[in-house]
Amino acid sequence: MTYRLDGVVIPTGFDVPVEPLRRAAHFTGEPGCIAESRHFAAQFLDQLRTEWCATIGAKAEGAVLLVVSELVTNADRHSDGPYILELEGTDSALTVAVYDSNGTLPRVFPRDPQRIGRHGLEIVRALAREVGVERVPVGKRVRAVIDLTGG
Repeated sequence: MTYRLDGVVIPTGFDVPVEPLRRAAHFTGEPGCIAESRHFAAQFLDQLRTEWCATIGAKAEGAVLLVVSELVTNADRHSDGPYILELEGTDSALTVAVYDSNGTLPRVFPRDPQRIGRHGLEIVRALAREVGVERVPVGKRVRAVIDLTGG
């Protein structure tokens, strides 16, 4: 509902979103899925800017796209089937969740700059304010919450 007073639009509480924006995409593991997942996330961020009036800086956008890349890459490499990317966000935070068919929970390795590879979850933990992993009936879910407000 919108009220007008002397030609000025005054938004009411009905005009603002009350539920987080949610979108999901299904990937089969075909070549190009990781790039597609990044594109899907970039479109989601644009939608947050439009629907939630979110101010998302380049640093936060880069963090979201990198977390999506890392989690989808892990699902692509370590699962035996398709995987789902689920995004949920508001003007202040975005949750990236990836579901895959492998029930084995990922291991967090100690920090080692000499190690080649296996830094994905370490990168996600550095960029997200919260990371969680849990088994689900068909495999596992890896979830990361990213602050969009700058910190």
